[in-house]
Amino acid sequence: MRYTNLLRFGGDMAYFIVTYDIEEKRVNKVRKVLKKYFTWVQNSVFEGEITESNLEKCKTELSKVMKKENDSVYFYEVENRNNLKKFILGVEKDMTGNIL
Repeated sequence: MRYTNLLRFGGDMAYFIVTYDIEEKRVNKVRKVLKKYFTWVQNSVFEGEITESNLEKCKTELSKVMKKENDSVYFYEVENRNNLKKFILGVEKDMTGNIL
């Protein structure tokens, strides 16, 4: 698995947007891992704050259920969450059920 190190944890937490493209037979396993660490906001999108150590745990768990030849997970770090503006066109999905 290939990781580009973009982490700039200035404090305890960093804010990430995570997207994925996973083969259908593994998508539920990947979603289950991501739900432990982030909030599910749309079918292939998660977001939330995470510590550096939990991010590493998340990556390790993901690498165990993914097939690196076919699957991908993108982590976008939002450097300053105060500058993040989210606009929703259409219906905002209520996917806050973060209980496994």
